[in-house]
Amino acid sequence: MHLNMLKCKIHRATVTHAELNYEGSIAIDGNLLDAAGIREYEQIHAWNISNGERFVTYALRAEEGSGIISVNGSAARRVSTGDLVIIAAFVGLSEAEMAKYQPDLVYVDANNRITHTNHSIPKQAA
Repeated sequence: MHLNMLKCKIHRATVTHAELNYEGSIAIDGNLLDAAGIREYEQIHAWNISNGERFVTYALRAEEGSGIISVNGSAARRVSTGDLVIIAAFVGLSEAEMAKYQPDLVYVDANNRITHTNHSIPKQAA
């Protein structure tokens, strides 16, 4: 049996571009891709914190250090420049692989610069 687990996420990134007429995808600052472990052309999920929209597309590498989060193609209709998004990827793991499993969590500031990383999400308090 394989479990579909969170592989990684980039938390609260700011959309810098919404390019309707560009070939589909999300172009992501290469530093963020590397920190999260997302590969170019890998399937990703995006959740728009600002309006609740959710969509699936793939990652493209933007220039390292650029801070770019460019939502392209039809997905551009689901965001506006300045919206906050969570970008995540998932992985199928066996029961044996679960023993050493940890997701890569990347947290960014308003300019999409890494503030810190983690491998677990704090427990939600009541």
